[in-house]
Amino acid sequence: MIIRYERPYSYAAHWARGLARIAFAIFALSLLAHRFGPLTTPHFLALASLSGVFALAGVLLAAIGLTRLWQVAAIGGIASLSALTYAAPPLGFFGFGAVQYLMRPKIYDVTTDTVTPPPWIKTPVAERSWLTRSPTVTPQDREAQIAAYPGLTGRRYDGALDRVFQGVRKVAGETRIATTAELGVENARADLGDLAVQGGAGVDTNREPDVIPVPAARPAPDLDPLPGRRSTDVVLQGEWRTLIVGFRFDVLIRLREEAETTFVDVRVASRYGAHDLGMGAAFAEEFLRALDAELLGIAGD
Repeated sequence: MIIRYERPYSYAAHWARGLARIAFAIFALSLLAHRFGPLTTPHFLALASLSGVFALAGVLLAAIGLTRLWQVAAIGGIASLSALTYAAPPLGFFGFGAVQYLMRPKIYDVTTDTVTPPPWIKTPVAERSWLTRSPTVTPQDREAQIAAYPGLTGRRYDGALDRVFQGVRKVAGETRIATTAELGVENARADLGDLAVQGGAGVDTNREPDVIPVPAARPAPDLDPLPGRRSTDVVLQGEWRTLIVGFRFDVLIRLREEAETTFVDVRVASRYGAHDLGMGAAFAEEFLRALDAELLGIAGD
C-alpha cells in the first residue's frame, strides 16, 4: 500500500501575489503618468498610497504563506516570494519618504540668503488639492533650515557679472532647470567700454566737435524695488524636476555685483506639500557645487 502525502494549499500566498501585482501595476502606471504624462503630484501620491495599501496587504499575506510553508510545507512558497518582489517598489518608495520625513525639517522653501531671500519674479501657482500648506515662509522655517543645513550659503566669485552669468546659464542647463522668467539680464551684458577708441588714437584733438555733448543726469540711486532685490540684480527663475519620480520644484537664481565681485544666491521651493523631504536643499547644494566647478579659479570666500 502506497501512502501519498498531499501538501496543503496556501490560499494566503496566492492572494498575496495577486494583491502585490495589483499594487505594482498601480504604482508603475501612476509613476509613468506623473513623470511623463499629465498626472499631477497630488493625484500621483493618492494612487501611490493606494498601491501601498495593496502592497502592505500582500506582504502580510505572503508572511502567512511563508509561515504555512515552514510549518506544514504548504504550497505557495514561490507565490509568497513573488508577492514580496512585486510589493518592494511601492513599499520602498514610501519607506524612503517616511525616513526623509522624520529626519528632515518640515519646510518646503530653502534659500542661501535667509535674511533677505530673493523674491520670485512670478509667484508659483499650482492646484495643490489635498497637499495644502501655509502660503508664507515664517522666520521659524528659516531657523529650521539654518539648523538643518548650516552649509547652505551663497557663493562669491571674483569674476565680472557677465562671466558668472554665463557660468550660471551653462550649469542651469546641465542640471535640467527650465527657465521660465528672467529679470535684469541686460545688466550682465559685457562692458563694451574697452572697445572704444582711445583719445589721441588717429583723432584730431584740435578739431571742434560737430555736436557738443550735453551732460546726462546722474543715474538714480540703486533702490530696492522689493526686499531682496536691487535694480542691478540679474535674476533667473525656472522649474526643476527630480529625475525619476518627476517632483516639481521652483528655482530662483540671483546674481548681484558687489565691489568687483559677483554674489550668487539660490532659492528652491517644492511646488506641492509642506515638506520637501530634503530634496530642495540637496538640489541647491548640487547646483552650487556644479557652479563652483564651472567657475573654478575665480571663487572667493
